[in-house]
Amino acid sequence: MPLPLPNKQQITVQMNEYPAQYCMPSMQMATDHYSIGYVISGDRHCITPLYCYDYHTGNVCLSPPFILHRTLSGSDIPYKRYLIKFSPEFIQPFCKQVGKNIFEELLNQTIFNFSVDSQKKIERMFREMYEEYQKEMSYREIILQGMLYRLITTIWEDRISGGTTRFSTPLTEPIIEAIALINDKFNSPITLETVAHSIGLSAAYFSRLFHSQLGKPFSDYLCDVRIVHAKTMLIRSSKSIMEIALESGFCNGDYLSTQFKKKTGMTPTAFRKAAGVKNNDNTNR
Repeated sequence: MPLPLPNKQQITVQMNEYPAQYCMPSMQMATDHYSIGYVISGDRHCITPLYCYDYHTGNVCLSPPFILHRTLSGSDIPYKRYLIKFSPEFIQPFCKQVGKNIFEELLNQTIFNFSVDSQKKIERMFREMYEEYQKEMSYREIILQGMLYRLITTIWEDRISGGTTRFSTPLTEPIIEAIALINDKFNSPITLETVAHSIGLSAAYFSRLFHSQLGKPFSDYLCDVRIVHAKTMLIRSSKSIMEIALESGFCNGDYLSTQFKKKTGMTPTAFRKAAGVKNNDNTNR
């Protein structure tokens, strides 16, 4: 369970760093606070029974209490973040003065993207709140409350896009475990049968359960996860298409290219070029 707010505190501000492959070992739920975080570096995947989302460097995430969730590694980049936890009472003046509808709409969106300039501004605001929290002055929470309200307003004004993938059927614990396993082992020769065995279900029953809750077959979901990781490597590295294929779980570069174009409408090389990355790959596609 996420650590609760310290006794008699209405807000905490942290800066945390985790190894790239860190994953929460199980589903957890905060019971006494909202949380809002800024990703300094790294990539994460979050699963809840009702929705899932990915977040990356420069993103902001906002979460309410009483939501079961589990976060997983999204790349080989160490995960570093600012995290602010605050009580429901702490945000009430904002809801009354600015508008409860604004805060609720932000909660529904969950994940937020920004322009490069806005990312710098918002990261600075998180850093200043972290520095203020370290001072441990008697009037610290009054100052932090105003800073939090300004931060939330800025997120509201500057957000470009975001949102979550919502499930038509709430995910059950076996499917959440399966998703966690897929995201952890995507670059290995993982199969429906091996995942079903790992969570104690027959392959046939697991296949039906997975499709009914995710709205797509196991093979499609696994391919989608691998494509997401391939995209990250295409943008952040100069590795060849063959290298990226093998590291993201595809058997070869040709198969990656076929699936990539099917899912995105463009080849990996075209995607890399569109992202503004110089292509040093001499292989085809």
